[in-house]
Amino acid sequence: MHQPKEIISNLEYLRKLFIMPDSPDKFIEFGNDLLEMIHDFFQQKGGIHSAITLPELSHLFDQTAVPASPRLIKDVLGEIKGKIVKHSVKVGSPYYIGHMTSAIPYFMILLEMIIAALNQNQVKIESAKASSFVERELVAWLHRLVFNKGDKYYEKNIQNHRVALGNVVSDGTLANLTALLVAREKAFAPDGDFPGLRMAGMARALRHYGYSKAVILVSKRGHYSITKSANLLGLGEDNVISIAVDSNNRIDIKKLRKKIEELQKKNRRGRTKIVSIIGIAGTTETGSVDNLYEMANIARETDTHFHVDACWGGSAILVDEYRHLFKGIEQADSVTIDAHKLLYCPMSMGVVLFQDEKDLRYIRHSSQYVIRRNSVDTGRFTIEGSRPFSCLKPWASLKIIGKEGYGLLFKQAQKSTDNLKMILDNCGNFETLNNPQLFILIYRFIPGVVKKQLMAWKKDRSKDSERKIRKVNNLINGLNIKLHKALRRDDTSFVSRTTMESTTYRPQKIVVLRAVLINPLTNSQILEEIVATQNRIGLKIWKEFKPVFYRLSDSSLQDPEMIVSAPVSA
Repeated sequence: MHQPKEIISNLEYLRKLFIMPDSPDKFIEFGNDLLEMIHDFFQQKGGIHSAITLPELSHLFDQTAVPASPRLIKDVLGEIKGKIVKHSVKVGSPYYIGHMTSAIPYFMILLEMIIAALNQNQVKIESAKASSFVERELVAWLHRLVFNKGDKYYEKNIQNHRVALGNVVSDGTLANLTALLVAREKAFAPDGDFPGLRMAGMARALRHYGYSKAVILVSKRGHYSITKSANLLGLGEDNVISIAVDSNNRIDIKKLRKKIEELQKKNRRGRTKIVSIIGIAGTTETGSVDNLYEMANIARETDTHFHVDACWGGSAILVDEYRHLFKGIEQADSVTIDAHKLLYCPMSMGVVLFQDEKDLRYIRHSSQYVIRRNSVDTGRFTIEGSRPFSCLKPWASLKIIGKEGYGLLFKQAQKSTDNLKMILDNCGNFETLNNPQLFILIYRFIPGVVKKQLMAWKKDRSKDSERKIRKVNNLINGLNIKLHKALRRDDTSFVSRTTMESTTYRPQKIVVLRAVLINPLTNSQILEEIVATQNRIGLKIWKEFKPVFYRLSDSSLQDPEMIVSAPVSA
């Protein structure tokens, strides 16, 4: 076994680590080793996850002290290969259809190397000269896709350092946080001798404007970053009000209006300020797009900030076939989009866009040694300080793939979504539970005999039938939880799992499997294999649950060969 070589520390050795070799040969040698390591990872046969257990993995990383002596680069690369790469999740596998993390184009690896080598810091022009202009150009491209204000507007503002069309941020959470921070400042802006919430704090702001609390309205499919933002902004997580969704997992417009009417009525506790109404353009659980047009009208009537969380679906605006889903987004005050989702970039990068190029002035800040008041630094308008040159990835990707290329990728994603739904519906032992808009399908394993019985009870509509439906659904929930765990152990494919209150069985919560169909390497044959595996394992587990189902249903359906006893995991 090769023993890593320790090196005696000396400054001359350390200096060499910071200097590009005179000849590229040495650099190319390590580069080849790195690329070979990555290539081997993608060529590995076997499951989505390595066979190592979590306790075993923890023992690989149980060194409690910081390493003291230097080691050779090749030795550390070897350790990375044996300990980290070997046990990383194959999220790029065409059989991995459980999360929004997917395969990426191979040129992204090269872009990451450029980003690391240049090591630009986007906070200030002095540390990000050309890259600052790249970032502004990318933001202008996306701003135009969403708001489409015309040539003259973008010619004037694309590189205007006095304003900001938006920010590049680390991820969707920070994008949503930035949007809601601006919304908060607009809701409690400076007024007379009141300097604004930013300076005076929430308590004084509420007193000045005569409110008892401030709230955010979003559907039940809202991303958890909204509640995190409310926490960080001092609004309180309890003041994120969730509005029920319709059968298509879109915010219920009537219930939204009703809730606003309730909030606008002054009660003994005082008035309520609605800081923002949030529409979702691609929910993370079902890919659904809210009625943004109606929500924009409501926000305007309510005189509140209309934010659209389009972190998942926003990039689909690139393609004309999907533009109709986003009708009304151009009326939003702010929109967030994630590059590491439908733009197929590696983790992670988000963008927040503002319709009014002056809105980011609400959070503008400066410092004596960096981002001075009259500088051209983009950092004046961002929550984050130091940031990498991440925007190079979507900027280059949009050039390499183009709108036409993304159109083909989305067409393939839609084809995979439709194919999976058809395969599941034809199997007989599954139930699809949403009408996918943007490449996410939720469904559950349910044996045909159970599905047939539930349909009969639903037609009956008696209280006894409703009680039986609830009990059988609870049983099938347990079955799907156990199936999901078994699929993890099988490890030939991966889908995720969630719980929904908005299916055809509402308001009962139903455990569902969730597939995200954006990997262009996934084809119909692979989807057939995935469903066949789920069906095989599901039927095997069903044998444990079958007696309980017959006991809950009509006694005439009793299977004499089965022992009537509840499975331990039910």
